[in-house]
Amino acid sequence: MMNDNDNSKLNQTGFENIETDVDVMAGGEYTEENIQVLEGLEAVRKRPGMYISNTSQKGLHHLIYEIVDNSIDEALAGRCNKIIIELNKDGSVSVADNGSGIPAGIHPTAGIPTVEVVFCILHAGGKFGGGGYKIAGGLHGVGASVVNALSEWVEVVNCYDGYKYTERFERGHVARGLEKVEKTDEHGLHVRFMPDKEIFESIEFDYQTVLNRMREQAFLNAGLTIEVYDHRENVAEMAITAENGEVEETSEPVENNTETNTSRHKILKYDGGIKSFVEHVNKMKHSEILHNDVIYLAGKKDGSIAEIAFQYNDSYNETILSFANNMHTIDGGTHETGFKTGLSKAFNDYAKKYNILKGDEKGLSGEDVREGISAVVSVKLQDAQFESQTKVKLGNSEIRTLVDNLVSEKLSEYLEENPATARTILEKSILAARAREAARKARELTRRKSVLESGSLPGKLSDCQERDMEKTEVYLVEGNSAGGSAKDGRDSRFQAILPLRGKVLNVEKSRLDKVYANTQLIPIIQALGTGIGEDFNIEKLRYGKIIIMSDADVDGAHIKTLLLTFFFRHMRPLIDGGHIYAAQPPLFKVYKGRDVKNERYAFSEEERDRYIAELGGNADTQRYKGLGEMNAQQLWETTMNPETRTIFKINIDDAIIADETFSILMGDKVEPRREFVEMNAKYASNLDF
Repeated sequence: MMNDNDNSKLNQTGFENIETDVDVMAGGEYTEENIQVLEGLEAVRKRPGMYISNTSQKGLHHLIYEIVDNSIDEALAGRCNKIIIELNKDGSVSVADNGSGIPAGIHPTAGIPTVEVVFCILHAGGKFGGGGYKIAGGLHGVGASVVNALSEWVEVVNCYDGYKYTERFERGHVARGLEKVEKTDEHGLHVRFMPDKEIFESIEFDYQTVLNRMREQAFLNAGLTIEVYDHRENVAEMAITAENGEVEETSEPVENNTETNTSRHKILKYDGGIKSFVEHVNKMKHSEILHNDVIYLAGKKDGSIAEIAFQYNDSYNETILSFANNMHTIDGGTHETGFKTGLSKAFNDYAKKYNILKGDEKGLSGEDVREGISAVVSVKLQDAQFESQTKVKLGNSEIRTLVDNLVSEKLSEYLEENPATARTILEKSILAARAREAARKARELTRRKSVLESGSLPGKLSDCQERDMEKTEVYLVEGNSAGGSAKDGRDSRFQAILPLRGKVLNVEKSRLDKVYANTQLIPIIQALGTGIGEDFNIEKLRYGKIIIMSDADVDGAHIKTLLLTFFFRHMRPLIDGGHIYAAQPPLFKVYKGRDVKNERYAFSEEERDRYIAELGGNADTQRYKGLGEMNAQQLWETTMNPETRTIFKINIDDAIIADETFSILMGDKVEPRREFVEMNAKYASNLDF
């Protein structure tokens, strides 16, 4: 989540302030002097978002991934089997591997030490076809240099060819040149860096975020050991060890020989590879699996390798995690498309061959055969083509053919050899197909009733005057009473109000046909205009901001969770596009007498106590139990005025964790939900929901 006070563009009316000065609009004189040439790593510091997506937490953690990815490439080349990541007390991060290290001589072209080439020059590395790496994730040669550019300092210990070398950089420049220290039997690279406070919003790393990413890498590289230490807190957590692919947990404190006697420390090693990954995903979902064995398919062609593992559970949602050269391709790509195509073909061919579908039933759609699947698709190729430096989507067309053929052929063989599993999966797929058909009929019925027609809006919606989506926002308000206050208090030029009656459907436990039949969800679908499922079209979105506004209590938090589950499962692009927000109403009103100058609104107990002290210590307080207790003016001042409100943008930086969390919180099993709440209660605050 991201705090968004909304003060950057909107004036009091909700519209952008526009400069009318001719010189400002024209930009002034344009000459040769206006053309800037950024030398060395200055371009990275000037535009960091081009290289690490942003300077928030996501971009900060990307620094670790860039260095670790280089170590992973060493593992792919067969020269490394252990990587250690340490979050140090001073806020820096250390990444060490037992690979071959960096060649220590003078680079023949650049004329400087090769270590400096790697850390100081963009688009320089051993992955451009020089023979050092056949398969690598870091294809642009900018990883180490970007980390160097965006760090206050970087220290390198390079063990190569029997000698240890050291060098220090500061904000991308050499601070202490390469020094040959001593002979050593060690080999590999140790990089320690301190993120630059001048670049990042915060330089505090999140242990769990790092651990989740490293767990992925351990799964994707069977047999590779990855250790993660957190020296920043004097705590001992569960240590994870692995033997024969089985993960064991122990509460024994882990001895640490660096800075503290106890430390958060986890050892990740999975000999089962992506099969263990799938088992882990299903375990985190807390759903019942439909067949005991994880289906595993593997093949290679022309130097490219594809591995696929999947298993079905009894949920209604699909989870497909795709990777290319160990990079998590969040937006999929050709390998994921090939998997989906091959999966549909194999199951439809089997169903037709054995007449499993009834005479009036058509073939199974891709959505049908993927309902309840947990799958990992991992490909490794020599010339990976990603859409950007952040590598979120794979574009190699030949990989689609490889994966498609692999799945359709080998899965067909598996289904023939395991008819019981084939029948179990197909029975679930057929039920999904019937539900999809029911959803289609429900959708057509509601359209005939003008419920989902683009020109028809729900009767309870108080729409706004503005039609430019970039300037509009809709409040989804809990209850008719609060909805009335919000309607009276809003700025009707750009703010729309949709009151919600009661709690919406828990879509985690419901198929699409139930969604279309739900009277609480239909007005939301209708008001937003995008449709859901197969009909979803982001271009039809009517409001740039969709703001959930509910009471600051347990019921309000539940309503927010239900709505977020709905958006995550059926309107995910709205979250990805940054359109979903949550309002933060005040918890208390602090006042003294009837003078409005002596009124304060507090969003926490600490803030309440501070206001009481400011008003002389004998002020009165009112605890708001619900939004309906505030009149229109109070609701505008505290929760709706873009100049004074606080709203939170809903972000999903880690889709895997988000998927697991929604499954736990909204699934059928009570025990995992109880454990999750107990474990995370200490992190709760008035800003959480």
